[in-house]
Amino acid sequence: MPRIGLLGTFEQMVLLSILQIGDDAYPPLILEQLEAVLKKNVARGSLYVTLDRLEHKGMINSRAGEHEPDRGGHPKRYVSVTNKGIAALRECRESLMTLWAGLDSIVHE
Repeated sequence: MPRIGLLGTFEQMVLLSILQIGDDAYPPLILEQLEAVLKKNVARGSLYVTLDRLEHKGMINSRAGEHEPDRGGHPKRYVSVTNKGIAALRECRESLMTLWAGLDSIVHE
């Protein structure tokens, strides 16, 4: 089976956050999830750029929700991880686990 290609660390975190949130994943919730895990502020722009890049790569799909009056009539952009995105995450995890193998004595105090 051909390899999908490496994902950057932030791309992986965004995909994993979307999976953690589930069907209601949209950028503000993803940002909140990332900031809670990273324990630091994440630039909103970097999230949107990453979401656009992941969608271009076929790793996520997005859909517009209902028009919401409290958002000036703008719909929320809901996102979900595609099968290709899940496969890419699996590849990254497998590669990282292979690289981490045998290093416990070095990286653990």
